[in-house]
Amino acid sequence: MYIKRYVEQTILDAAASFPCIVIYGPRQVGKSTTINMLFGDKIPMVTLDDAEDRALAINNPRLFLEQYSWPVIIDEIQKAPNLLDEIKIKIDEQRLVWLRNNEKRQIMYILTGSNRFELQEGISDSLAGRCGVIEMLSLSQAEKYAYPNNLFSADIQKLIALERSKKISYRTRREIYQDIFNGGMPDIFTGISKRDIYFKAYVDTYIEKDVRKLIAASSEMQFRNFISIVALRTAQELHYDEIARNVGIDVRTCKKWISILETSGIIYLLQPYMANISNRIIKAPKMFFLDTGLCAYLCKWPDAEMLEKCAMSGAFYETYIV
Repeated sequence: MYIKRYVEQTILDAAASFPCIVIYGPRQVGKSTTINMLFGDKIPMVTLDDAEDRALAINNPRLFLEQYSWPVIIDEIQKAPNLLDEIKIKIDEQRLVWLRNNEKRQIMYILTGSNRFELQEGISDSLAGRCGVIEMLSLSQAEKYAYPNNLFSADIQKLIALERSKKISYRTRREIYQDIFNGGMPDIFTGISKRDIYFKAYVDTYIEKDVRKLIAASSEMQFRNFISIVALRTAQELHYDEIARNVGIDVRTCKKWISILETSGIIYLLQPYMANISNRIIKAPKMFFLDTGLCAYLCKWPDAEMLEKCAMSGAFYETYIV
């Protein structure tokens, strides 16, 4: 079952404005599925998960782009970062052709990737000004239950009117905490995967594929402990020294690991709003997990009922709202 994503229109607008678009985000949030639904019947897709295609893209990127002429969707682009330089050359050549012939620009390359660390540098160096960059996260409540995708209003009368019009349905406290417990990963929401098995594999895959390259091999178990301790502090002010002390690492390492979680779309740092900009810079941000289900799994809560009654229920509710 495909769930309509509200980022679809943003992707289509970017595809009409740039010769290349890049969609990145955490693993398993539906990037490739969404792109396939939007463009799959018009544009062929190649994935660099395929060993032969990946080897060709790494060893001979020019031949790879000749073999898969544009327009083309390239999935897991971070596995062949040197491909970005060749894509830049192709885009610049084609731009001149369009300019000379007074033709409208078209979409040439749609790139998706789940490793933002490897993507960022290549995009900023090679594709700056040539591509639209879009981030995708797990399912929002509006996407789960097909609510109108309007900006949230704090006007209670507007919310009551929406409920009365049946555009949104009333959800009990128990149902809300069940939503929080499950999170927004598409495979869990659609019932394809069982929650606990899914999140165990997700954490293992995340550490194995994304994090292992960035930390010392001897620190892997410490990093697993670190993620769980960070999860227990969702919706709290971020204090590096406290987390570092609990994990048994130095503050410098803690800052690096927090940066890894933020860059890979696991957590979000909400900066404080203060009229005095100096105070805003000095004051600690609040830290939130971007998927409440993953956060609850790392905190070892066994079910939604326990989560609803626990001392962290308020912190999880705040995380859910953010």
